[in-house]
Amino acid sequence: MSGGPPARKNPGDDPWGGVRPFSVKTKLGALVVTSVLITTGLSMIAVHTKTELRFITVFSMIATLLITQFVAHSLTSPLDDMNAVARSISHGDYTRRVRENRRDELGDLAQTINVMADELEAQDRQRKELVANVSHELRTPIAGLRAVLENIVDGVSPADPETMRTALKQTERLGRLVETLLDLSRLDNGVVPLRKRRFEVWPYLSGVLKEANMAVPARAGIASGSGTHTRTDVHLHLDVSPPELTTHADPERIHQVVANLIDNAVKHSPAHGRVTVKARRGAHPESLELEVLDEGPGIPRSEWHRVFERFNRGDAGSGAKGAGSDGGTGLGLAIARWAVDLHGGRIGVAESERGCRILVTLPGETSLQS
Repeated sequence: MSGGPPARKNPGDDPWGGVRPFSVKTKLGALVVTSVLITTGLSMIAVHTKTELRFITVFSMIATLLITQFVAHSLTSPLDDMNAVARSISHGDYTRRVRENRRDELGDLAQTINVMADELEAQDRQRKELVANVSHELRTPIAGLRAVLENIVDGVSPADPETMRTALKQTERLGRLVETLLDLSRLDNGVVPLRKRRFEVWPYLSGVLKEANMAVPARAGIASGSGTHTRTDVHLHLDVSPPELTTHADPERIHQVVANLIDNAVKHSPAHGRVTVKARRGAHPESLELEVLDEGPGIPRSEWHRVFERFNRGDAGSGAKGAGSDGGTGLGLAIARWAVDLHGGRIGVAESERGCRILVTLPGETSLQS
């Protein structure tokens, strides 16, 4: 993404203290006064030197026109610049800015145009990121549903109630994602509701891992045409202690977190690797600590702060050169961080003797209540 908007000037840094000695009104007033003074001065010279009045009139007109031309150029030149920037903005180019080197009304207008361009650029970037996020999230349930249906059609799996329930879960999740699209007004206002409830961690995470096991072969089958290594060899392991562990959170958002972390870990695991999902009780009631650990090359400490940035697909990121790397969109971990932030929790890379270890802490009932 492009860099942030240029820093706005601090009013405290204004050496004029808010006074405008060169405002448009002042310049126009000075133009009138100067013209009168020139005419009066030349008239007095004509009286003392007995010069013909017609010569004085010509000289006065020439001097006045020259001064008027100079003032008019100083006023219209920034307007031409603003017009060019406004035309670029109307064509979708939000990178151009007007120079803010004036201390008059035109300088205020230039600053207003730049602020408008900053806001339009930010909105355009958010719109593109929203489309990318939604596309990324839609891919997982579609891939899982496709895997289930392909297994049934190919005779690999019978169309028993358990298999159909798995397909139904993917369909329901797809429907919930579509509902999120229909709720754009809340997203635009930064208000995303959390539907928190208490649920048991073991059966919940077991279902997430089962969906991941079914979705990975589908994505590998799609990618195999381009020669990338399939990830059906990676084993997913679940470790929940105590087995009756419960938490208080939004299941759909936590599904986004775990599914994206598993997807990232599987991609960067070595051949016949192992991805472990651990769940432990946190420090507060109904709080939860989740860990996703892979056996890949890991992430250098210098890159830890960039892991959850949008579109970050650094070569060092969790073994981006590993067996399962497919390039990705660089959005999975950013989405996971977004969902954790909604709960008031924390997510980050933790120390590990081997591979990459992502630690998620959810505060449970002590999370944001407002």
